[in-house]
Amino acid sequence: MISFSINGKKVNVDVESSTPLLWVIRDNLGLTGTKYGCGIAQCGCCTVHLDGASIRSCITPVSHAAGRSVTTIEGLAPAGNLHPVQRAWIEAQVPQCGYCQSGQIMTAAAFLAKNPHPTSQQIDQAMAGNLCRCGTYQRIRRAVALAAK
Repeated sequence: MISFSINGKKVNVDVESSTPLLWVIRDNLGLTGTKYGCGIAQCGCCTVHLDGASIRSCITPVSHAAGRSVTTIEGLAPAGNLHPVQRAWIEAQVPQCGYCQSGQIMTAAAFLAKNPHPTSQQIDQAMAGNLCRCGTYQRIRRAVALAAK
């Protein structure tokens, strides 16, 4: 049994310790906002926060979450109050197909928590590891800058 907190709630899961955190989040806990993209930590669709830091849940064994705190896109806006990044995403009309957006938002939120006043170059560097098949990179940059204001 592996115990951790997810979106502020304690959970216990009976899975192999090597099971990717992504599959525990989606299949065992029913939180489907975190997406599967590539399975090799190259696209960013599966990004969640582990103790506030962004990680790729597709390659992170659930055992790494034991005793720690995980936040998914569903937990980013507690009590229905949108996170500043989510508000900026809406204002900048970022999503096109939307598949990568939860990972993009989670990456941006963790980045801005550490660097609340980034330059355009810092935004580009922070978001470079997240792929968008629709190519909304200009809107993503604009939204991250808006959220930083």
